[in-house]
Parts: sequence; structure tokens; C-alpha cells
Amino acid sequence: MYDPKSLKAEEFICHDEVMDSLAYADENKDNKELIRQILDKAALRKGISHREASVLLACEDEEITKEICSLAEQIKKDFYGNRIVMFAPLYLSNYCVNGCVYCPYHHQNKHIARKKLTQEEIRKEVIALQDMGHKRLALEAGEDPVNNPIEYILECIKTVYSINHKNGAIRRVNVNIAATTKEEYKMLKDAGIGTYILFQETYHKDSYEKLHPTGPKHNYAWHTEAMDRAMEAGIDDVGLGVLFGLEMYRYELAGLLMHAEHLEAAQGVGPHTISVPRVRPADDIDPDDFDAGVDGGLTDDLFAKIIAIIRIAVPYTGMIMSTRESQKMRAKALHLGISQISGASKTSVGGYDEPEPEEENSAQFETDDKRTLDEVVKWLMDMGYIPSFCTACYREGRTGDRFMTLCKNGQIQNCCHPNALMTLKEYLVDYASPETRSVGEALIDKELTNIPKEKVRQIAEEYIKEIEDGKRDFRF
Repeated sequence: MYDPKSLKAEEFICHDEVMDSLAYADENKDNKELIRQILDKAALRKGISHREASVLLACEDEEITKEICSLAEQIKKDFYGNRIVMFAPLYLSNYCVNGCVYCPYHHQNKHIARKKLTQEEIRKEVIALQDMGHKRLALEAGEDPVNNPIEYILECIKTVYSINHKNGAIRRVNVNIAATTKEEYKMLKDAGIGTYILFQETYHKDSYEKLHPTGPKHNYAWHTEAMDRAMEAGIDDVGLGVLFGLEMYRYELAGLLMHAEHLEAAQGVGPHTISVPRVRPADDIDPDDFDAGVDGGLTDDLFAKIIAIIRIAVPYTGMIMSTRESQKMRAKALHLGISQISGASKTSVGGYDEPEPEEENSAQFETDDKRTLDEVVKWLMDMGYIPSFCTACYREGRTGDRFMTLCKNGQIQNCCHPNALMTLKEYLVDYASPETRSVGEALIDKELTNIPKEKVRQIAEEYIKEIEDGKRDFRF
């Protein structure tokens, strides 16, 4: 039985409820009166349900799709402005005991190079990332209790936070590791992580079990209930995501939004972020193997529509798109709801400090957007976005429901906007090419006038001058 407040996976992600929602969507995909009601509700900026979102996805009217995308773009501007948060992944180890058939790290793969970074290697990788200008990392590791125990992850976090090189410092470490116990989540919280990220891969239980035939990840309930354990352990910010292409995209959208609704109902606050990866080619992996019939393939246009629908369904939630996607797809997605992107990413274990030898490929998937961070930063600014390296909310305790409250009442604009400009100024002074700095300085001058409160604007202007003089890490 469907119960969004239940802590049991098969009750808050209820298969019958998903199927009923999809059937309801099919019945009403041409119901213009109902669709108008849903869009009017979405325009209130308080979200829509998984069932209502399913109706919008099923509707094939091109004018309705244009309206969905237009509304999504406006909602994103209302809550996130034109800021785009920057981050990079750091792969610690690709040792893994699971048998996930879509991931080259699966334990049956005998020809991928297995690697695990030492603390000294992590130090070199972090310095290389700092020298690019990154301030926020997402740590990634396979599930292996022998090679990657929680003690190793904690040591890696401590190492990352300890490194100050020139003007570089990693100010926020997010963590993407396998589902674990409440006790270990408490350890991660005490280590000072930002967001705990865990992709569901697929919400379809039968498909999930087939895609994860061996290893601890085979346990659907243990994996799906992980966010509840994390939040009960004190981690305020959690990040959801599905791997589009493994199952029917309509099923995945409904499941993803049901999970967000569940966290709101059971934990009092929804997800801090939602990621939208699609299956990519990798060693031993062919994405075509995972198309679930005619409904499994996801075209770029459908993908863009899903991003827009997620934005209007969960208007306060950050949305992440990685370098899996092309420059063209990322540009389109930024307009529709994406608020965080990675730049200059390496999906191998190592590779930032020194390029990985071709014969030692340890990448989890192929990236499409291979530009440098400087190129990505300039590209964003050329489109009118503010690349933000801000980590202020996390370090000021504005997490969980405190962040969401600020976001909902619009006050986040008086924090995030000036913080984005100040961290961009740091990037321009310390790392940018002359051309990128020229574009960025003009953008900062323009965007300072858009800070709502005059006092905040004056303080931001003073801080930016001090950054030019060598001071760092100002924040509201």
C-alpha cells in the first residue's frame, strides 16, 4: 500500500502507485482542462505531485511542452537566479564487490585497471584541482569493505580538507558512496561532509534486482531506504538521482518524485539536489543493452522536457548535470532547471595531477564535455550566467530545512548572489586566463547592481576590492 510517510521502500516507492499514475497520465494526456489546472498550480512555485508530473510528461502537445519549459526557466530564475554552482568529482577507488551490469567497476570485470589512491596521491589530485580553481568536490568510491572501508573514506575527507595550496582550498566535500549504516552516516556527518549523494539507478524493483545480481547493492530496500538512515543520522542535505536509460523514463520520473515527496513527508525536508545522469559508454558497457523497449530510449528533447518537469515539481531543489552530457545538451538544460555542473572532470581514479596512461583505463564512464574549467567558466559567463564557487550556506549552517526556508522566502538572493560574485572574483584573480578575467570583471560590475539590498551590495563591493588586494573567503 502506498504511504509516503512510511520508512519501507516498497510503500513509499509503491509499484502499484507508479503504474496507476502512468495509467492516469495516459488517460488524461489530452485533458486540456486538467493540464491547465496542473500548470496553474505549478505557477504558484510550490511544486506538483508525481501524478501531476506524469500527466505533463505524457502530454505530447508541443505548445504545452513550450509552456512547461518556459515556466521551468522562470521558476529556476526565481529561486536560483543566474548562478551556476561549479564542482568536480574525485574518484578515490574503483575496487567494488557489486555486480552492477551497467558499471565497469563490477567485480566480474577483470581487464579494467583497479586503483585506490593513497593519501599522498589524493594530496596531489586535490592540489591539481585547487590549481584549476575548484572549491567543491564530490568524492566517489566503489563498494568494497576491505579496500574502501569507512575508515578509508574518513581519512580521505580529512586529507582533502587539510590541504591549503597558494590561495586554494576545498571548502566543501560532498560524498557519493554506497548505502551504509546509520552509525557510518553519523561518522560522515562528524567528518564535515556537505551533501550525501546516492543514485537510485532505477526505482523499478524487479529491474533493480536484475541490474544488481550480486553484492550488497542487490538489496533494493537497503539501498532505497539509505537517505532516511542518513538524515536520521544528522546529515541535513541529501542528493537523489536515477540513471536514465536503465528503465522506462516515465517510471523513473514518477519514482524519483515519489522519493522526494517521501523525504518531505517522513523527514521534514526534501532532497537538497537531484542528479539526472544518462547511461554512457564505458569499458565493458554498451548503453544500448539497457533500453527498456520502446519506452526506454530517451531522446535529447524528451530529456530536456523531463528536466523542466522536475524543476517545476521540486522548485527549491538544486539540479545537477555532469560532463556525461555534451556542451549543447548542458546549455539547453541550464535554461530549464540545472543549477550545478561539473567542469574539467576526470571519471578515472587519478588523472588530475597527471594524465592516466591509456593502457591503464580506470574510468567509470566516458565524458562528453572535455573542456577545461576556464573554458567552461567563460562559456557560462558568455551566456549570462554567474559561475559560483560558493560554499557559504554549508559553512554557515544554512543546510536542510534552514536552507529551504531561505530559498522559499527569497532571502537566499541576498546571500547567494553576492557570494557567487565574490567567489567568481577569487577565481578570476587567482586562476582565470586574461580573456576570461576580462569577461568576468564586466559581469561582476553588471551583476552587483542586481543585489536587492543596498547595504549588502555595498559590503559586497568592499569585499570584492579586498579580494583584489589579496584577501580571501568572504561570505554572507
